[in-house]
Amino acid sequence: MEIKGKTILITGGTAGIGLEAAKQFLAAGANVIITGRSQDKLDAAKNIYPALTIFKSDAANADDAQNLYNKIEEMGGIDILYNNAGVMGKPLNLGIADAKHFEVAANEMNINYLGVIRMNNLFIEMLKSRNEDAIINTSSLLSYVPLNLAPTYCASKVAVRFYTVSLRNHLQLIKCKVKVFELSPPVVATEMTSGIDQKSITPEKLVNALITGIRKDKFIIRVGLSKLLYIFSRLSPWLTFKILNPKVNASLLQA
Repeated sequence: MEIKGKTILITGGTAGIGLEAAKQFLAAGANVIITGRSQDKLDAAKNIYPALTIFKSDAANADDAQNLYNKIEEMGGIDILYNNAGVMGKPLNLGIADAKHFEVAANEMNINYLGVIRMNNLFIEMLKSRNEDAIINTSSLLSYVPLNLAPTYCASKVAVRFYTVSLRNHLQLIKCKVKVFELSPPVVATEMTSGIDQKSITPEKLVNALITGIRKDKFIIRVGLSKLLYIFSRLSPWLTFKILNPKVNASLLQA
């Protein structure tokens, strides 16, 4: 897929993977729109990369999503929708009653999974009208084996992975040319993963692999440890679970 000249919308684009993606897609010749919940962070991103178009919008809010769609339609539309926005709650022991279990889970599912469905549903007809177009959904290596510190985050990424497979198939069944990419990152060195005791890669390396995969029309893009974990999880799920969940995790869940 050609990237130069395309217009891409990146949700959650003010920091971490999203901001790095904005940087690299701009360098590849794309027109880049980012969203975020913080106007200050959006303004900061715009100061770093003046070519960005910024919109304050919450992926979990239906009204925000509709308003965003209306604004982008007025601008002439997009060619690529990159569903990057995501959250991970702090570790909680599910075996101890706590009202936060439901609150945290609802928030994670609303942003990480339902927000993806909402955005794709809003923009799918617009994407169909373009000459070459794509959706990028972000799953995770944690969609293969759960991290006990983040059970609902893992569940949300399993949902995204299966949804992405189905979306790609459904579009093929109606002979639609919209390309559907799944990005499966390992642990990436961002603020969200700062408490995870696992080897990480930089956002720069992840986005570089994403862009390479898009250019080659590689629809499932597993990066770094995600490749190995995918194989190990199929050969020995229990051993893979033990590797991904070291003893230090237990101390965090017993605190």
